[in-house]
Amino acid sequence: MAVSYNKLWHLLLDRKMKKKEFQEAAKLTQHAMRKLSKDEAVTTDTLAKICRYLDCSVDDIMDVLPAEQE
Repeated sequence: MAVSYNKLWHLLLDRKMKKKEFQEAAKLTQHAMRKLSKDEAVTTDTLAKICRYLDCSVDDIMDVLPAEQE
């Protein structure tokens, strides 16, 4: 399943927050940040930490992309 975290990065830009600051404040691991940066799947625990910290819902930070047609 393909996902995009572009909404998350735009949210951080709007809040003038750097990724490193966000990682520390939301208590995310480097591994989780790496996966987010590469638009890879992360755990629901990671998504919950992000949403709690930013006071938002999952829809505000990610998109599930449609499956590519073969």
